[in-house]
Amino acid sequence: MENIPDYININKETWNKKTAVHVASDFYNNEAFLNGKSSLNSFEIDLLGDVSHKKILHLQCHFGQDTLSLARLGAKVTGIDFSDQAIEKAKEYSKQLDLDASFICCDVYDTPNHLDEKFDIVFTSYGTIGWLPDMDKWAAIVSHFLKPSGTFVFVEFHPFIWMFDNDFKEVFYNYFKSEPIIEEEMGTYADKKASLIQKTVSWNHSLSEVVNALIQNGLSIHSLNEYDYSPYNCLNGMEEFETGKFRIKIFENKVPLIYSIKASKK
Repeated sequence: MENIPDYININKETWNKKTAVHVASDFYNNEAFLNGKSSLNSFEIDLLGDVSHKKILHLQCHFGQDTLSLARLGAKVTGIDFSDQAIEKAKEYSKQLDLDASFICCDVYDTPNHLDEKFDIVFTSYGTIGWLPDMDKWAAIVSHFLKPSGTFVFVEFHPFIWMFDNDFKEVFYNYFKSEPIIEEEMGTYADKKASLIQKTVSWNHSLSEVVNALIQNGLSIHSLNEYDYSPYNCLNGMEEFETGKFRIKIFENKVPLIYSIKASKK
């Protein structure tokens, strides 16, 4: 594998700083969430189906809104994230809301050293795999934690959009994984004006890389869908064309913004 900088600690420091900004942001609307609003979108709700009485492992859960939204639907959920600040908030909210959710602070690849259970569903969504260098190791973690015939549900931003510069004026990055993308930027997607300097290390992962990693680790793909809009207004130059649906204005409906995968363990 390519020479990788200390990506875990670099990214962890950034996500620890982001957590306080995100908790207070209009983007996450935490007040509404704590008052009962679900943070889940139709993409993942449709793929997950009825989760009542299901054991779910939620990888890269940030400060736990989706994890706790699943618990509200009757699931027994375990959330994993490497940001101790985010996990601290998630535990606080879980206790405050009295929900059947537990949280573990660890890196995704290190999860087997912190958890010894099998799950009906493994779930992860939106802005997760770009922080990981190796899709084969990631898919092995998904497979490891699934019960036989267990379900994997994944929703992610489409790798097509990560090829561009921030204003979508030129193809700037490789569609296929190459060297780590090391950046330093101001603000965050949840508050672009926040006085926050982000140092990050990330990778682009093509659809074929993700799908083949899952197949090679014993998962059967049931669906792969691509969508021409996002449920989040988190990229530059977006416009809301229907309530809760956003597109990059210059691309109209001509490009994919989101994709989803549903798979099961053989």
